[in-house]
Amino acid sequence: MNKDGLRVLGFLLLVLGLVALLYSGITYTKREKVVDLGPIQVDKETTKRIPLPPIIGALALVGGVVLVMSGRRSA
Repeated sequence: MNKDGLRVLGFLLLVLGLVALLYSGITYTKREKVVDLGPIQVDKETTKRIPLPPIIGALALVGGVVLVMSGRRSA
């Protein structure tokens, strides 16, 4: 990979690491049909969360810094 590719990948890892540290998880809503009686429908919405450990965000930040610096040194 060339130096520009390393820098771009490094910046992407920095951004993803920051987002992972700030939000610490992914939240999504699941909708399922409970009752379906002709014109009458009842839906149930359930909010679920996938937690992201802070170590993942920290590792992405460190990896991003390393890639940005290595791309800069080889320039």
